[in-house]
Amino acid sequence: MQLHEQYPPLNNSTYLNTPTSGLLSKDILTWRRQHDEDFFRRGYFFRDNFDGFLYGVKETLANFFQADASNTFLIPNFSFGFNTLLEGLSKEERFLLLQEDYPSVNYPVESRGFTCTHVAVSEHLEQDILAQIETFKPTVFAFSLVQYISGIAIDLTFIKQLKETYPELLLIADGTQFCGTRKFDFSASGLDVLAGSGYKWMMAGYGSGFIFLKAALLERLYTQAQKHPKPMAPFLKDKGLLTLLFEPGHQDTLIYGTLQQAVLAFERIGMRDIEQHISSLAEQAKIAFTERGLLTNAVIKRETHSSIFNLSIDETTYQRLQQANIVCVRRGRGVRIGFHFFNTTEDLAKALAAIDY
Repeated sequence: MQLHEQYPPLNNSTYLNTPTSGLLSKDILTWRRQHDEDFFRRGYFFRDNFDGFLYGVKETLANFFQADASNTFLIPNFSFGFNTLLEGLSKEERFLLLQEDYPSVNYPVESRGFTCTHVAVSEHLEQDILAQIETFKPTVFAFSLVQYISGIAIDLTFIKQLKETYPELLLIADGTQFCGTRKFDFSASGLDVLAGSGYKWMMAGYGSGFIFLKAALLERLYTQAQKHPKPMAPFLKDKGLLTLLFEPGHQDTLIYGTLQQAVLAFERIGMRDIEQHISSLAEQAKIAFTERGLLTNAVIKRETHSSIFNLSIDETTYQRLQQANIVCVRRGRGVRIGFHFFNTTEDLAKALAAIDY
């Protein structure tokens, strides 16, 4: 099936707004209808294999990201997972953050009163992080793998080396603007935590998210709660402490089933092919935008970049993009666009034509 048949918005627009919201495929819509039809007809018995189904979702995610299914938790969004994680850490932790990172990363740390400092996101990002680690001596570094406004992506090799140099430094990453754009091995990444919402590049709709934890981190979380007895109600007594905290109450099989279906769709296409396509398109876009003076020096001077760009264009040019049915939004001091696997060189050409008009 052609992509335009799978994603109807592609029929009447040039969709460059995945950094804000991913699309839902026709195949997943069909699965969701069948899911609710099953519930409609079976009622209570629909959830007979509720726990097994959700663990299957965790296994699918863990296999996709090379994580441990037993330390994988299904969450409604990054913000919920990160806030739950923070509640389990010692108040003595010292946080290193990035300036102007996603508010759901920085605000929960700052508002809880953790001691923290910030690194400016520039062309020298990795060097500046190292310098701040040496002087501030943080115990936790929390950051987005891809910056939501500028699209600047932290060097993944640097993260791995950072963990090797500072093994006690807890590395927590928001993957919301990253996951779904390239193949990723959590187990070998150097990260202690990777969490993300599924409604953007994962194309899994709203209310879906995940968090992966390394086993070595577990003893550092909820140290006081570990001393208290767990609930003994029959439907809770077999659940671990972190399951009770990260997955409280009823879990939505529609939402997390959608996330599983999205991952399976990625696997059918092939993440290597997706990664290569996005990378090629992003490289072409960066060259074209650089030639037109639309990017900041921080983006231009870095060797690698994501497929998110913040364009320095005026209101008149932004309106031309809108009139040409190019879907994008204002973020920060510019207009943000992003290229996913369903985008093409023709989409880039349409955007450039509107800008150059």
